[in-house]
Amino acid sequence: MQLKIGILNGPNLNMLSKREVSVYGTTSFDDYLIELKKLFSNVEIDYFQSNTEGFLIDKLQEWKDTKDGIIINAGAYTHTSIALADCLAYIQKPIIEVHISNIYSRETFRHQSYLSPYCKGVIVGLGLSGYKYAIEYLIDYLSV
Repeated sequence: MQLKIGILNGPNLNMLSKREVSVYGTTSFDDYLIELKKLFSNVEIDYFQSNTEGFLIDKLQEWKDTKDGIIINAGAYTHTSIALADCLAYIQKPIIEVHISNIYSRETFRHQSYLSPYCKGVIVGLGLSGYKYAIEYLIDYLSV
């Protein structure tokens, strides 16, 4: 059985490679996704990005019944969205929270995550590689 993993990115992550390259790097997520799909050809990886909170919630509600695991980088919504947290709270699948930058070395408002309590784990500050490590973890966790 092929594992199905959803990667959900929030606001401004569509601008990777174009904004704050000193923080986020020069690779777009679309380019990185190609690498991930090659590296994990045995996993069905679906990707969704939106700058709109409601669209992210809609996708999570859809994925709760269709994915084996979810990786979420909610961007700034991590620190503000009780609605996203409420949505994650009732998803009975392993969820990994990923942040490209080290949120703990940035502004203090970024140190609080409303999502972390509902996630199996959090990967912070390892660049885009955090998504790869999250997939590796989910493969190991879901294969037990």
